[in-house]
Amino acid sequence: MMAEREYDVVLALNYYSPYVSGVSEAARVIAEGLVASGLRVAVVAGRHEAGLPSRENLNGVEVIRTAVVARFGKGIISPGFVPMVVKVARRARLLLLNAPMLEAGPIAAAVRHTPIITIYQCDVTLPPGLLNRIQETVLDASHRLAVRRSQSVVVSSEDYAQRSRLWPSFRHRPMLVIPPPSVLRPAGKPSYRSSEGVHVGFLGRIVEEKGLEYLVEGFRGLDDPDARLLIGGDYQKVAGGSVIDKVRSAIGGDPRITMLGFLPNESIADFYSSIDIFALPSVNALEAFGLVQVEAMMAGVPSVASDLAGVRMPVRNTGFGVIVPPKDPAAITAAIIRLRDNDLDREAGAAATRERYQASTVIDRYRELFAQLPAPH
Repeated sequence: MMAEREYDVVLALNYYSPYVSGVSEAARVIAEGLVASGLRVAVVAGRHEAGLPSRENLNGVEVIRTAVVARFGKGIISPGFVPMVVKVARRARLLLLNAPMLEAGPIAAAVRHTPIITIYQCDVTLPPGLLNRIQETVLDASHRLAVRRSQSVVVSSEDYAQRSRLWPSFRHRPMLVIPPPSVLRPAGKPSYRSSEGVHVGFLGRIVEEKGLEYLVEGFRGLDDPDARLLIGGDYQKVAGGSVIDKVRSAIGGDPRITMLGFLPNESIADFYSSIDIFALPSVNALEAFGLVQVEAMMAGVPSVASDLAGVRMPVRNTGFGVIVPPKDPAAITAAIIRLRDNDLDREAGAAATRERYQASTVIDRYRELFAQLPAPH
């Protein structure tokens, strides 16, 4: 690929496995996929839990974690993070910066002799307020610097990139559309089903940007005692805090709705096999794709997705689901009824989704990109 160094690829990001989010899972699948293809891969991340080792091998990936001394909203403060990324990147053929990440710009400025690719997942959009506007401004400046120093920028969709605050920067760099890699789960058992009615499912962190209260309200608009809504996802160890109380308040006493909590990896195939419809009711630009939505679609489950840049693209590209306006419970109710009452070709929908988004296809595209990069000095 390039001149000989200790690592072929180094990935830098704030949160990595065992932390679970769309960004961390995409990075994990990329890292492990590259290892499976014969490359030497290291990840540098923050030690988001004090009990995690500072260095370990996870499925062939060398994971290096730096101490976290404080947290600021969803971010972490780790004084050793930037120096460690720079140190490891100097021993690598290629550095992948996973943004959003406050440290992306300083890292890119300090890494002088290793090619850089920035994977830009999404803008950070915070609630109104002067302090939050300052945070967004600083983050955007850091990301623009990283983009300028990168050989290429990878975005999950042109739909999202064109609406990003960084679009003026993207336009002046080589930009490639490579979606996050989606895992094709094995066939599971419908162990979470509890009735003959339609089962709607959500899987993800229980956080503000997911818009779960609108999904709950939309589901409760169904006049069907046998319908079920299954909400899976972590609400205890979530960067920036959870909105579990808001979701529980929206649920009220509806016995048809179940909060499943965090689902371990081995239970996810059973979850997908238990639902008829997946819902991704996101409400802002912190969601730019929706990895779990695509996993469900690859398993033959159509999606109800918000009409947000990037989020809508898997359904738009495959026709396997319904796109609804954000924050619109009535539209969610109508979409559930439409998917419930129509005889969808689920096999065709799953096949169309796999063709575009399956992890092996995505990893191949990254390898093709790496092969085109100049050798480090």
